[in-house]
Amino acid sequence: MDTEAELTQRGRPSPDEGEGRPRRALAPRGLTWRRAGLLGLACTVFVLVLGNFVVQPFLIPSRSMEPTLRVGDRVLVNKLAYRFGDQPKRGDVVVFDGTGSFVPEGPQGDPIGSALHDAASVLGLAEPSDTDFVKRVVGVGGDDVVCDENGRMKVNGVPVEEPYLYPGDTSSKVPFRIVVPLGTLWVMGDHRSQSRDSRDHLGEPGGGMVPVDKVIGRADWIGWPVSRWGAAGTAGGGHG
Repeated sequence: MDTEAELTQRGRPSPDEGEGRPRRALAPRGLTWRRAGLLGLACTVFVLVLGNFVVQPFLIPSRSMEPTLRVGDRVLVNKLAYRFGDQPKRGDVVVFDGTGSFVPEGPQGDPIGSALHDAASVLGLAEPSDTDFVKRVVGVGGDDVVCDENGRMKVNGVPVEEPYLYPGDTSSKVPFRIVVPLGTLWVMGDHRSQSRDSRDHLGEPGGGMVPVDKVIGRADWIGWPVSRWGAAGTAGGGHG
């Protein structure tokens, strides 16, 4: 009978009813990738902002700060260390822009290439700019810094203990005596025999002094490699 056939057809679930399960709308193709891309972009922007204003990774390119910092270490530079009135202190390991002190002022290069390199440096993916350096503060404004012919260092007449020096190095093989002008720093590498620092620029404009306002931040931590995690200010912690 037609009525029986109609009832039989009504008893069969239609393909769209899915055995009584609720129907789910399928997400448009490509939406997951779009979200992933936006998330990646947001993370990159966050890291760039963080690196420009708070903490920036800095790749150690040379042996000048051994044994404190080693080639390939990535230190985290605290950019807030001197933002609120504090000044660099003797013994601080600082990253600074050496333009005008360690390297001469020069014409601007390719702005796009420089911007891309700076961004990669902030992310810790590229070596620092040729004008950026990491050294230890030995003298601050007003200090009388002396190293005698026997390699013994004194600041304001007080002998300086330097346990962070590279084994076998003295404070300096070249004797010197300087008075640090106010607003500047006298900086040196921990591996004195392998470091080009304030001593090498004594006869140049600025006399090897680094203006305090050229300091990018204080190297507080070693973030990579994992085996060297820790504070970046003293020998044995892993510095380069």
